Amino acid sequence: MALKVSEVAGLAGVTVRTLHHYDEIGLVRPSARTQAGYRLYAPSDIERLQQVLFFRELGFGLDEVQRILSDPAFDVGSALRLQRRLLEERAIRINALIGAVDAAIDSIEKGTTMTPEQKLQVFGDFTPEAFDDEAKQRWGQTAEYQESKRRTKSYRKEDWEAIRAEAAGIYADLARLMAAGVAPTSAEAAEAAERHRAHITRWFYPCSPQVHRGLGELYVADPRFTANVDKFGAGLSDYCRQAFATNAGRHVG
Repeated sequence: MALKVSEVAGLAGVTVRTLHHYDEIGLVRPSARTQAGYRLYAPSDIERLQQVLFFRELGFGLDEVQRILSDPAFDVGSALRLQRRLLEERAIRINALIGAVDAAIDSIEKGTTMTPEQKLQVFGDFTPEAFDDEAKQRWGQTAEYQESKRRTKSYRKEDWEAIRAEAAGIYADLARLMAAGVAPTSAEAAEAAERHRAHITRWFYPCSPQVHRGLGELYVADPRFTANVDKFGAGLSDYCRQAFATNAGRHVG
């Protein structure tokens, strides 16, 4: 049975305007119209809408979704398996954040601080202290360095766990874009880069677009940073460099 646009919107939990937009860009087009010109959605149209909403919920941009669904090799079963895997990855990140919040509550109540052993658990072999002297020598006189030191000196284990989980989620999103063949100069990559810049601003220091561009250059110039970022995907450090530069370019003027 064909459904009207208002009925589909109610069932899918989206606005009629969203469905109109999907129709206009060719993402989800209704199979028929009434004599009066109203859209009518067949079961196959609703199935396609379901796929679109799945990928949108997982953070895919409209251009990415269009590219995936337009692939002649697209298979609903394969897509569902991919979606399940991505949901599992998201669940891991969310559970890590929940754990960090729980630890924060416990820390506030007990007044505990982060021990060296706990730092090792959070950071593994990429600990901030390993770069402290070098960072102070290179950037010690900058406002960004001073602000970062001021903020981080009071961070406890749960704070660092939240920082790590949040950063891992952003890098995972960038790695997913890279793996999907989305150009680092695309709007989707720039948006992910902007989330990374906001992450730095939230936790460390006000990160201007140009400072963020420089951070991307550091990712490829310093093998230690390259190795750390590339754990999320081979070549991700250079992908980040280009995405950060693209995002910085959007802020010019």
